[in-house]
Amino acid sequence: MIDYNNRQFVSVENTESGEVSSKTHFRYYQEGNILHADYSGGEVAKGKLIGIVNDDDTLEFRYNHVNTSNEIRGGKCASVPHFNSEGKIELHEEWQWLDHDQTKGKSIISEV
Repeated sequence: MIDYNNRQFVSVENTESGEVSSKTHFRYYQEGNILHADYSGGEVAKGKLIGIVNDDDTLEFRYNHVNTSNEIRGGKCASVPHFNSEGKIELHEEWQWLDHDQTKGKSIISEV
C-alpha cells in the first residue's frame, strides 16, 4: 500500500480548462485512509483537497481553491497511481469542475 503522507507533487500535464499548471505544488498528508492536501502556485492562490485512499491505492477526493482572479472554484477527482522510470509516483487524474463550470479534464501530477 502506498503511503501518501508528506509527499510533494507538481503538475506535469493538464487539460486546458484546468487551473493547475507546472507552477502548482501539492503537499499530501494521509491519516489511515483519509487523504488531505494543500496546494498553490500559478493560477491557484490557495487550495485544499480532502478524500479517501482506496484499498487499491487509487484516490477519490474533492478539491476547492481560490484562484488569482479571486474566484472560489471546486470539483471532484479520481486518481490512479503509476510509478515512473525513477520510481516516483505519478497520479493520473480524471477531474470535473462542480461550480459554474461543469467541464471535465485529465491531468498528471508527479512526485518531486
